[in-house]
Amino acid sequence: MKIPFYHLDAFTDRQFAGNPSAICPLEEFIDEELMQKIARENNPSETSFIVKRDGYYDARWFTENKELDLSGHGTLSSAYIVFTKLEPELDRVKFKTKSGILEVYKEGDHLAIDLPARPAVRSEMPYELVLALGKLPKHVYRYATRDYMVIYDDEDQILDLDPDFEELLKVQTHGVICTAPGHDVDFVSRYFFPVTGKDEDPVTGSAHCTLAPYWNSVLNKRVMTAKQLSKRGGSLQVEVIGDRIKLMGKVVTYMEGTITV
Repeated sequence: MKIPFYHLDAFTDRQFAGNPSAICPLEEFIDEELMQKIARENNPSETSFIVKRDGYYDARWFTENKELDLSGHGTLSSAYIVFTKLEPELDRVKFKTKSGILEVYKEGDHLAIDLPARPAVRSEMPYELVLALGKLPKHVYRYATRDYMVIYDDEDQILDLDPDFEELLKVQTHGVICTAPGHDVDFVSRYFFPVTGKDEDPVTGSAHCTLAPYWNSVLNKRVMTAKQLSKRGGSLQVEVIGDRIKLMGKVVTYMEGTITV
């Protein structure tokens, strides 16, 4: 079996930055165990598998050890491949996913993605979380049982974070969003998720579904600029539209080829 393969960098305008993403267009979904093995072998943050249907694409996302319910950069990257390789006549595309229908469309030289808002609520501050992060936060929030969101006062505190990932694995959560006001953008963040097999995500679209509602309420701004302060780094523009979030970013190609299995 031969599967087309694209390796892209999302939420950036240059290679070797943003969030690396693998895209595998399929005629039909293959065995789930094989998709998991391919994602583990590809080894970016996530591998997206997409299947063309009548008027939309089915999409599934895998990290190296689990399937995800939402991947912002995976969806943005999948749309980029649709627009540049599969159906270049399109200027918008819909993906049917475990998080519902997600639409991506061209807006100038950016791609815009429509995602569900995931607002967090104030939470108790787990001792293990503070121990793992090594810095006492100002506030702690949580979205459902998926992510903690930890609020700090300053961008430099986010840059200086050096978590103990063994301790972080003891916290009952998918990931931890750490955020603060930015120096030259509205807010900055980092996202730690060792439960997936990777300690830190370079740029996390899904985390901004929780970040955007929070900073919208704090800053009283509907449209905001954001940076994720990982080593690779990434830039986004976010807009709160009711119970939806619009994320805007760019995607660049690093590699394309064929997987033979």
